[in-house]
Amino acid sequence: MREQTIGGSHLALRDQVLAELRRRIVDGYYPPGQRLTEERLAVDFGVSRNPVREALRVVEADGLVSLTPRRGAVVAAPDPSTVADLFAVRASLETVAARLAAERAQPADVADLRRLLEQAREATDSDDLSQVAELNSALHMRVIEISGNRWMLTMSASLYLHVHWVFKLGAAVRAPHSWEEHIRLVDAIAAGDADGAEAAAREHVAAAAEAATASLAAASS
Repeated sequence: MREQTIGGSHLALRDQVLAELRRRIVDGYYPPGQRLTEERLAVDFGVSRNPVREALRVVEADGLVSLTPRRGAVVAAPDPSTVADLFAVRASLETVAARLAAERAQPADVADLRRLLEQAREATDSDDLSQVAELNSALHMRVIEISGNRWMLTMSASLYLHVHWVFKLGAAVRAPHSWEEHIRLVDAIAAGDADGAEAAAREHVAAAAEAATASLAAASS
């Protein structure tokens, strides 16, 4: 599918470029190790080099690219240390969010989670891995919203950018298992079972961490 240049939007041009650059890196359109010049990105997005330069500084801070003198920007790859840190945070955040969601979820909230599950099933069955990755993050973000803890919600936006990125690298193997684990989590939330939801979230994060570690090992071998 042909990628679109940056078009009409109410967002500032730099923010449009930034959002699209993040999406292309996370979705693998610009894969790890690929060199990204300002000139190439300006052509890709149909903009001048200035908003591209600004966006590259932000994605460097995100950890999605490395900027080096004379070489420019190179798309980063998740490393074992970063992935371990990511899942350590997820293990704490998602278990608390799951417990709170089970205690606070309303019928409309559960309906939202069921809808996301169904969309994920369809995407998994059709092997649409980009959509699976998006829905994976969307479901976890929805659980955090349902928890009602605004501090966790504020911290999660940047975190789930990286969760999406890491998940996408091993999505072909991980997707069916992730969907089944999500069913157990949502069932516990729907039942108001706080202990069960916390346990399901803990088991899910542990399984995801193991899969991500195996994916990184396979990629480096």
